[in-house]
Amino acid sequence: MVFEKVHNPLYLLVEYSKLIFKLISETISDYQVATGRGNMKKIILLALPVMMMFCSIANAGTKPGTTPGKETKMTTKTWAEPKAANVDVNKRYTALIKTSKGDIICDLFVKDAPLSVTNFKYLADGGFYNGLTFHRVVPNFVVQGGDPTATGSGGPGYTIPAEVKKPHPKGALAWARTGDEVNPQRRSSGSQFYITLEATPFLDDQYTVFGQTIKGLDVVEKITQGDKIESVTVKAE
Repeated sequence: MVFEKVHNPLYLLVEYSKLIFKLISETISDYQVATGRGNMKKIILLALPVMMMFCSIANAGTKPGTTPGKETKMTTKTWAEPKAANVDVNKRYTALIKTSKGDIICDLFVKDAPLSVTNFKYLADGGFYNGLTFHRVVPNFVVQGGDPTATGSGGPGYTIPAEVKKPHPKGALAWARTGDEVNPQRRSSGSQFYITLEATPFLDDQYTVFGQTIKGLDVVEKITQGDKIESVTVKAE
């Protein structure tokens, strides 16, 4: 777990930001003790919003999140949140994700994430993903798509309950979500999903993994920002 974080450059950026923030705070304290004056504190306080914004931006890059707030509905069709699972747990479900770089096939975890599979199939059957893009690609981390706005804030207009059970090996298929500070229940995005480019155990127990890539991992590795999702087909057998 530590190994994975240390070798993630975005994680290092976050830790560096935290260190700088700590040093600034300590400098303020030392300056006041030595001089009895507070001018430096005023200067630093003016800089704190910038530092906080920097830390927030850096931290956002280490997790497959969505823009805070309710997902914006950006399609003409009305989509309703599935309230109950509608899959047969005795069948095997697979998803064929056709992209501009090739095909990706994933096993879907119908027993561990039945509501997630229900939702993915519902959107796929309705053509929700057709023509959307992979709007976020972080090398050695994830490729993320399923946002009609390609901004990180779009979706079908709803989120779904968390089903956090499975780990994140390389090729894991999972839902993105907003952070714990605005989403303590860890509800998943209604449509934005990501596929891991490496094993990412530091995401375990935080995100809903609902599938695993079984074919086309080489295609996943070729995806760049802006590549298209041509269609998604989910079948049971």
